[in-house]
Amino acid sequence: MNTAPAGGTRTETAATHLEIAPSVLYFGTPVALLSTENEDGSANLAPVSSAWALGQTVVLGLGREGQTARNLASRPGLVLSLPAPGLWPAVERLAPLTGRDPVPPGKPAGCRYEPDKFAAAGLTATPSRLVRPPRVAECPLQLEARAERVRPDLSGDFVIVEAAVCTVHADSRIVVPGTDHIDPAAWSPLVYNFRHYFGLGPELGHSYRTRTPRGGDGPAAAAH
Repeated sequence: MNTAPAGGTRTETAATHLEIAPSVLYFGTPVALLSTENEDGSANLAPVSSAWALGQTVVLGLGREGQTARNLASRPGLVLSLPAPGLWPAVERLAPLTGRDPVPPGKPAGCRYEPDKFAAAGLTATPSRLVRPPRVAECPLQLEARAERVRPDLSGDFVIVEAAVCTVHADSRIVVPGTDHIDPAAWSPLVYNFRHYFGLGPELGHSYRTRTPRGGDGPAAAAH
């Protein structure tokens, strides 16, 4: 924005923006570990960073050639386990692994086949209640769901999955006592920010729609 102080001299106060072409658009998205069922009944586990929720529906973006997309096309059960920031090394151990053998040609260089991803990542599989794929025990928040729609995206390189959440498991330490609400001061997601891992900083404020307000908070940062 340009301003004109007394005397008529114009002063440039706005930041300069550059027009760029980034290779990825992961502009600060939560990381999730997605478990699905392989054809032989074993579990596949994959990190995903394109996931968002609308009501009780979770929308996922997945690579078209991955084992996860293949599994969900015929076996709709899934679990979305959300790791805390301290689990980022386990997430990164999963990153170069695939459940497909042979490795699809579209996978990045260095990607290798691994049939037991839980063990490779140092994570623990724990039974789910309503779906067949297991949950990740170390993750404080776990969503059991079923894929209701799996379709290609506009580019044809990815698939978009719409999944209905069946039930949610939450570590008691991140739940507001006596309620079904997650305490945002106790829960911090792992964030994937342009291929770097981050946690959350201090709270800035809360939405006017929150059911867990705390005294002394500033104006709402965003409504959601």
